[in-house]
Amino acid sequence: MRGPRRRLPALPALLWLALAPLPGAGGPAARAELRVRVRLPGGQVTEESLQADSGSDCISLELRAADGALLTLTADFRQEVKIFRALILGELERGQSQFQALCFITRLHRNEIIPSESMAKLRQKNPRTVRQAEEVRGLEHLSMDVAVNFSKGAQLSSHIHNVCAEAKEAIYTREEDVKFWLEKGVDGSMFEVLPQTADLPDLQRCKLCTDRWKPCICRYSLSIEWYPCMLKYCKSRDATGKVSSYKCGIRSCQKGYTFDYYVPQKQLCLWDEET
Repeated sequence: MRGPRRRLPALPALLWLALAPLPGAGGPAARAELRVRVRLPGGQVTEESLQADSGSDCISLELRAADGALLTLTADFRQEVKIFRALILGELERGQSQFQALCFITRLHRNEIIPSESMAKLRQKNPRTVRQAEEVRGLEHLSMDVAVNFSKGAQLSSHIHNVCAEAKEAIYTREEDVKFWLEKGVDGSMFEVLPQTADLPDLQRCKLCTDRWKPCICRYSLSIEWYPCMLKYCKSRDATGKVSSYKCGIRSCQKGYTFDYYVPQKQLCLWDEET
């Protein structure tokens, strides 16, 4: 029988604030933090932290999933890189460490999420409001067939060093995204293609593997339950009747992701047998 679930450390206290520019922070490199209460699929309410740094042109979202995992999404607009990190509670009674860290890195496309400068200006009228996304975007299923060398990752994005520090041996990306970054001049030596089913005929999904010490294809799913995905524009008319538009809010979205990736032993993917 499994022991009680342990909680990861509480979200760190953060120093930024956030919807209008902060007093004295009217310069181009505004930093901000917004905390919102979000309802999870099972009905639980969690707090989500949204941070923006328009100086480095990046944003970060962090929330705790219903199973206790701590999920982080970092969007580096400058490098066109998106980093997902999951800190998953381990099962000590089954030989796992206290928590397991994973990092998944993909290309950041335009218009996936609002710009950092807009995020830095967000605020909410009622911080106690429990929010649900206005739009549910389709589930994205990604085959993460390339490993990323942590020590060289800063060439891809400077944020990898901090975000993926606990996941040095478990940083994954996709070959199609690697091709895009190589065309931008990123050093290809940081990438290593992982074994696939075509290379190892006996390689199967971890869910189907009975030997805990055999390699297999692991599957991990996560969901970003609430994030500002689009800007809303309103129209105004001046004294002469001229109509102009201005930013007047955001549209919120929810999006789920499923990642498939190679692990050298099923012991590193025990949750997959529970899905």
